[in-house]
Amino acid sequence: MKKFLFIFLAGFFLSTVSQAQKFGYIDSNFILSKMPAYAKAQVELDKQSAAWQKEIEGMYQAVEKMKEDYKAEEVLLTEEMKKKRQAEISRKENEVREYQRKVFGFEGMMFKRRQDLIRPIQDEVFTAVEKVAKARGLQTVFDKSGDLIMIYTNPVHDYTEYVLEELGLATDKQNVPGKQPTDALVDDPNSLPETGIENEENQTQQTKQKTPPTKKKSNN
Repeated sequence: MKKFLFIFLAGFFLSTVSQAQKFGYIDSNFILSKMPAYAKAQVELDKQSAAWQKEIEGMYQAVEKMKEDYKAEEVLLTEEMKKKRQAEISRKENEVREYQRKVFGFEGMMFKRRQDLIRPIQDEVFTAVEKVAKARGLQTVFDKSGDLIMIYTNPVHDYTEYVLEELGLATDKQNVPGKQPTDALVDDPNSLPETGIENEENQTQQTKQKTPPTKKKSNN
């Protein structure tokens, strides 16, 4: 019900705006996918992510080695020595998990690195949109890639190609989608990269499944 109400209000708002002033929309994800600077930034981010992930995997492997050594020597240890070794393993494992969250968690090192590389590119797009809006007499410009639900958009109001032209990325033929940008500035603390112990556990669970899960078809 709330979703329907939001869609209705969004449609009413767009209708009202169209009567009061000239508006248009763009597809920022499409624009970013056509920018060489964005593609270069993505490559650098992928390399940095892979380096951090490799480092974390090495840390998890070190913890696994500590566990294996403890199991091999357990029968020779006193109760006090066992407790000390167990505490050491637990502390080391917690350190690795905390470092993983520090790197890949919400507003972590990876998030900040994305901001450093991609925000200047986004600013460049915003500047181009602003120039197009002023040149075309647009008072309002929506982003098709944003959170606003656009149920129907008349192509006559699509100014994406004009922005690409302003950025020097126009072609003789209409542009086609490039590599779809990822959600560059969003990190989910509950969705960290799988490494080390966690990755091994997931692989074990997958091998137990007889058939792969069926993907639901999107209504879009």
